[in-house]
Amino acid sequence: MKTFPNLSFHSLLCFKASDSKVLTCAAVWRMPKELEPGSHESPDDSSSPAHTLELLCHLDDTAHGSVACVVWEPTGDGRRVISLADSHILLWDLQESSSQAVLAGSASLEGKGQLKFTSGRWSPHHTCTQVATANDTTIRGWDTRSMSQIYCIENAHGQLVRDLDFNPNKQYYLTSCGDDCKVKFWDTRNVTEPVKTLEEHSHWVWSVRYNHSHDQLVLTGSSDSRVILSNMVSISSEPFGHLVDDDDLSDQEERRPEEKSQEPPQDSVIATYEEHEDSVYAVDWSSADPWLFASLSYDGRLVINRVPRALKYHILL
Repeated sequence: MKTFPNLSFHSLLCFKASDSKVLTCAAVWRMPKELEPGSHESPDDSSSPAHTLELLCHLDDTAHGSVACVVWEPTGDGRRVISLADSHILLWDLQESSSQAVLAGSASLEGKGQLKFTSGRWSPHHTCTQVATANDTTIRGWDTRSMSQIYCIENAHGQLVRDLDFNPNKQYYLTSCGDDCKVKFWDTRNVTEPVKTLEEHSHWVWSVRYNHSHDQLVLTGSSDSRVILSNMVSISSEPFGHLVDDDDLSDQEERRPEEKSQEPPQDSVIATYEEHEDSVYAVDWSSADPWLFASLSYDGRLVINRVPRALKYHILL
């Protein structure tokens, strides 16, 4: 399930049987008004009755195949949605009442074999006109205005690419993970080789997420049952920490020579979390608290953790 950040809409993948074949399809639902932001009712009130989501419309893409992924436009009025169905990327425009989804654009993978999308991510930059997708070992960038391909990273990973995420603060930076146990960081202006590669996991890496505010913090989840929090400061928007001009320092606050010559912080693994006993399929950051994150494993266990306090104050101060 995906939630649009500014509106009370959900997109949901569901299963449908047709002619002895099971397809995944997508629909848009509205949250009850009682659960909308600003409501006086507490969602964790055990005495409150169960609420029912309102079905607004289906993304009628079964003709294109099974849906692998649904992605909301990161900003705007929440009327545009991308769905990936087999080898098709489909751009949907929700009508004013959201009771109907109109297909506004589409494109298809071309090549030998049965090409299928596995994941996708909508960039919050470039006025939300770019989407990245993964199929097999390839990562592609698309322009949503023309639905044309703008870059292609062939053999981005040695095996299947599982997940993607855009750096929220650096418009050309993208991260990916896959079945080769690696996490890679890319500059989409030059995709001949990754900017950085992590090899901390011992099995497939299913999920990777940048922190929404502090982009040096990167979460990964893997089939090795571990969640790893990394500090990728060298390729972040603040590789030297918070910069302060010498003119801003008073005479009493002038830096000592040894402080001026300090080397920039180094990339490192901050912490490895091993509370899960099965494959970790998803990790994500809280939209309300930048220091809070969650992970979900195959056995249904949901674990909530916080960024270590020492690192939090190091970043802030």
